Amino acid sequence: MTARWVTEAEVAEAIDLAGAVVAVREALRAEDAATAATLAKTAVSWGSGDTLHALGGVLVDADIVGTKTWAHTAGGATPLLLLWDAASGALRCVVEAFALGQLRTAAVSAVATDALADPQASVLAMVGTGRQALPQVAAVASQRRLREVRVFSPTPAHRAAFCDELAVALPDASIVDCDAVDDAVAGADIVTTATRARAAILDAGALGEHAHVNALGAITPERRELTDAVVRRASIVVSDVPAVARALSAEVAQADEVVALSRVLAHGSGAASGISVFKAMGIGLADVAVGAAVLRWVERRGVGRPILRPERAAVRLSFTPEPAGTA
Repeated sequence: MTARWVTEAEVAEAIDLAGAVVAVREALRAEDAATAATLAKTAVSWGSGDTLHALGGVLVDADIVGTKTWAHTAGGATPLLLLWDAASGALRCVVEAFALGQLRTAAVSAVATDALADPQASVLAMVGTGRQALPQVAAVASQRRLREVRVFSPTPAHRAAFCDELAVALPDASIVDCDAVDDAVAGADIVTTATRARAAILDAGALGEHAHVNALGAITPERRELTDAVVRRASIVVSDVPAVARALSAEVAQADEVVALSRVLAHGSGAASGISVFKAMGIGLADVAVGAAVLRWVERRGVGRPILRPERAAVRLSFTPEPAGTA
C-alpha cells in the first residue's frame, strides 16, 4: 500500500459539494450508530492570537482514521489532513486540505439545512461576505430552491462585489444588497451568519417565526453573532459537536439542550415548529469522511505523489553522564 500526497487541485477534481454532502451525511449517521467517532478539536494559542489546531475522526466501516491540523497565523495557514489505515496504522495519504475544508464546512451546513429548514424555504439571508460566504450560499442552494438571496456586510464594496458574484452563480434568483442586518433577515426562511463579529449582530426580533439559522462564526468564547434571545426563542438548538459548542461558544453555552446533528439525522429533530439554530463548530469526522472519498478517487486512478514509507532507525542513547555544563 503506497501512501500518496494529494494536492488541492486533485481534491477539487476528486469531489464536488454534492459528493461531500453524501459523505458527510453518511458519516454523521454512522456516528449515531457508533460506527464512527469524532476527535474533538483542540487548540493552543501563542503570540497575538495565532493558534495551532487539531481535530479528527474514525470511520470504522471504511477502516480509515485521520486527523487534520493547521497553524492559523497572521501570515496564513496550511491545513493538512492525514489518513491512516485503521487496521495496520499505515499512512494512506496526506491531503492539502484548504479546499477540502471549505467543502466539508459547506457540506455540514447543507446537511443541517436539509434536516432543519422548512422544506418550502426559498429566501436566504447571507450575513457576511468573506471566503466562507459563497460556499455557504451554495450549501443552502444545494438543498432548497432559492428565489431570493439577501446579502449583508458592513462594507458596501464587499456587499456589491459579492452580489455580483451571486448574480452569476444563481441567475434565476433575485440578489438583494442590504445595508442593515434586519433588512436582510426580515422574513427570510434561512439565515446564515459567517462573520468575525465580537458583538451579537442577529437578534430574535428580526427572525421570522419558522426561520432556520446556520451560525458559523463565533467559535471562540470572545466572539458572538447571535443574541441570547435567539437561542431562548429557538425550538431546537443543534450542533455538529455539542460538547465543544457548550465549551467554546458563548452563544449556546446556556441553552437548555444542544442536540447532536447526527442524532437529528437518525431520529428527527423533535421540533414541531419555530426557529431552529444550527451552531457549527467544525467536526473532524466530516473532514475524514470527505478525505476518505478523495482517497478512494485517488487510489482508483493512481494519482497523487507517492510518499516513501518511513523506515525505523535506532536512536542514539547515552549510558554515561554528560560532562557538567554541556546539557
